[in-house]
Amino acid sequence: MELVKQDREKKLAKEKKEQLSVQRKKDKETRERLKSRRSHLKEAQIVFNKFIRLRDEKDPCISCGKTEKELQTSDGWMPGGIWDCGHYLSRGGFPELRFEELNSHKQCKTCNGGAGQFAKKNRTVSQQYRINLIKKIGIEKLEWLEGPHEPKQYTIENIVGIRDKYKDMAKQLQTREVI
Repeated sequence: MELVKQDREKKLAKEKKEQLSVQRKKDKETRERLKSRRSHLKEAQIVFNKFIRLRDEKDPCISCGKTEKELQTSDGWMPGGIWDCGHYLSRGGFPELRFEELNSHKQCKTCNGGAGQFAKKNRTVSQQYRINLIKKIGIEKLEWLEGPHEPKQYTIENIVGIRDKYKDMAKQLQTREVI
């Protein structure tokens, strides 16, 4: 009788666990369906930025040219790491280029975040970014980047596709480094 009781309890526990799993899956799908376009865009931007940092991992800062070792000794520890994904043409001013790989490069937090606080420094950072971008991608691609672009109307499906694409690409870069 005791064995039968234990077996029944195990089966009930297993069924309850399966029901919880199914419910969690439904809840996750519901949350995904109810997400706003803005939330999807934020997620996609995070994944895209991660991909850019991984893609340019061995490169120095696009603006100041400092390496990770130089930044660690001069700036010390920084919350969120040392690197950002710096956009040459800002996401706010040029939303059609927010997911353009030619417009995005690894940049130290000092150059990316602190550059706009002081007009003189901001000018210097942007000038250096442009000079180093010419060296990296060439003048033709830079002129294309600075030229006019069609506005993009991202649908949620487009954004989810972009997020998934860059998530896969980032994963490939990470697994290649491990091997």
